[in-house]
Amino acid sequence: MIKVTLKDGKIKEFNEGISFLDVIKNISISLAKEAVAVKFNGELENLNDKLVNDGILEVITSKDKEAIDILNHSTAHLLAEAIKEMYPGSCFGVGPTIEEGFYYDMEIKGANITINDLAKIEKEMHKLASKNEEIIHKVVDKAEALEIFKNDKYKQELINAIEDDKVNLYYQGNYIDVCRGPHVLNTSKIKHFKLLNVAGAYWRGDSNNPMLTRIYGISFFKENELENYLKLVEERKERDHRKIGKDLDLFMISEYGPGFPFWLPKGMLLKNALTNFWMDVHTKAGYQFIQTPIMLNKELWEISGHWFNYKENMYTSTIDEKEFAIKPMNCPGGMLVYKNQIHSYRDLPLRLAELGLVHRHEASGALSGLFRVRSFTQDDAHIFMTEEQITDEIANIINLFKKVYDVFGLSFHIELSTRPEKKYIGDIAIWDKTEKALADACHKAGFEYKINPGDGAFYGPKLDFKLRDSMNRIWQCGTIQLDMNLPERFDLTYIAEDGTKKRPVMAHRALFGSFERFIGILTEHYAGAFPTWLAPYQVRIIPVSNNHIEYANKVKEKLMEHNIRVEEDLREEKLGYKIREAQTKKVPYTLVIGDNEVKDNSVTYRKHKSTEQVTLTLDEFVLYLEEEIKNLH
Repeated sequence: MIKVTLKDGKIKEFNEGISFLDVIKNISISLAKEAVAVKFNGELENLNDKLVNDGILEVITSKDKEAIDILNHSTAHLLAEAIKEMYPGSCFGVGPTIEEGFYYDMEIKGANITINDLAKIEKEMHKLASKNEEIIHKVVDKAEALEIFKNDKYKQELINAIEDDKVNLYYQGNYIDVCRGPHVLNTSKIKHFKLLNVAGAYWRGDSNNPMLTRIYGISFFKENELENYLKLVEERKERDHRKIGKDLDLFMISEYGPGFPFWLPKGMLLKNALTNFWMDVHTKAGYQFIQTPIMLNKELWEISGHWFNYKENMYTSTIDEKEFAIKPMNCPGGMLVYKNQIHSYRDLPLRLAELGLVHRHEASGALSGLFRVRSFTQDDAHIFMTEEQITDEIANIINLFKKVYDVFGLSFHIELSTRPEKKYIGDIAIWDKTEKALADACHKAGFEYKINPGDGAFYGPKLDFKLRDSMNRIWQCGTIQLDMNLPERFDLTYIAEDGTKKRPVMAHRALFGSFERFIGILTEHYAGAFPTWLAPYQVRIIPVSNNHIEYANKVKEKLMEHNIRVEEDLREEKLGYKIREAQTKKVPYTLVIGDNEVKDNSVTYRKHKSTEQVTLTLDEFVLYLEEEIKNLH
């Protein structure tokens, strides 16, 4: 008999070979109806897998996060099954779950799938799901798996990469897939799904490999959950930063410079407000500011390693018969700044921050508004410290990140990326030590973290900050990376307390990632209705008639004296039109100046998205606005 420990601590005994579903039925019939999978000894298993050893059982229902991933993974297989039925001879890459839904990369035979084809593919998926096909897990030898997939080069490549001789397969109807699972019991469980988009994707992300068709989709257990998500998708389209950026005159992209954004006057006001905030926060956190050249010669990039590993993404030129490169990163310049002086342990931690304009050659097809550009301002900092300072310094950075993200109402979680399995530099003992230091720093700052195994840079482990915006989307912005490469390459040292020379530990960190992308994120997060402290213009003054312009000018001058960004609307348009436009341009405060305001030396304001009108004296309004701006950050 096999002993199974339940969540409440009770122990039950079952015959070997019984399915997990039958185990759950023995516990509770109603629970079995809700079950999607199980977690046995911490590992996810299918309901129809067999019990073969003692363990701790946890039932996964539709209320658990793991369940939605399982459903979406199963829906990805259903998509692939539909493609196989509709386009015989197609080959299949991978179909993982993602933050929202799933995708499947496929080489679809005889068809160039567009977004217009998704409805008919969905129809075929519903037809297959209604057949109530059982999803069966089998484990076969690698040789058998290769024979099964002898006509699918992508599956063959995946099978050959498996180190073990055993391969997990999943069968449903006429479809078979290589997969770790788990999956739902049968296809009838897959009901409420939507195919969302289609794109091209290189096999395994390598541009030297064939381009496959990637179809995105999402699946839910309940119909209303799908309906709510699709409404959210429509709202996201309305918040597209490219559309809002054009409507609010923030930025433009010219055909003369694809991927090189132009900041328009209002966009510069926004960017400058964000820059001033960034500078103020970092000044108070003990950072010093530097600026390094935008172009440096080939020798520097050879020392840093970029010339050999990143050259295809760099813009180069020849000056005085020598090769130069426009910087794709600020790091090498920061190394030279550090080397410019002899440093003592008393100087550390040394925090050098730079708003550096960098250029990277991105593929034209990857360019997207401010989210993917070829020129951007990276909010970089390089911190040089002793080994003993790592935990405290990284904890300080984490707290700084939280302080800034809180200002924008952006929640986040942290992922710790550890040593790659093969391509890495440095001793494993040092990696273990630095990974532990990052983990300890998270705990010291009061944060949990998720391990992202093997995803560290070749030169050191890192912490990635995943932000969640008002549209429930996840963005990768902040990062903290420990570097064991550049201090060695540039021979960086400091004088230790005992008088010997030692190598400093260096951390790269970016809080926004880039100003361009972060502004794009904020534009969609706020739907263009930026908080008052950040808005390009904080106040728009609208005189009722020409008789009120003189006082309107006085109001404008008063506000400008207090560093409030203000504009006047003196156009020969109807008053109602000008008030409505101030709302559509999302100006935080609209002031209407009429006879009463002139007579009483007052202003009547209306906040964005409000119909209420409030009258204050001009001095009261200035104090009110200053207090609001100060309290927001």
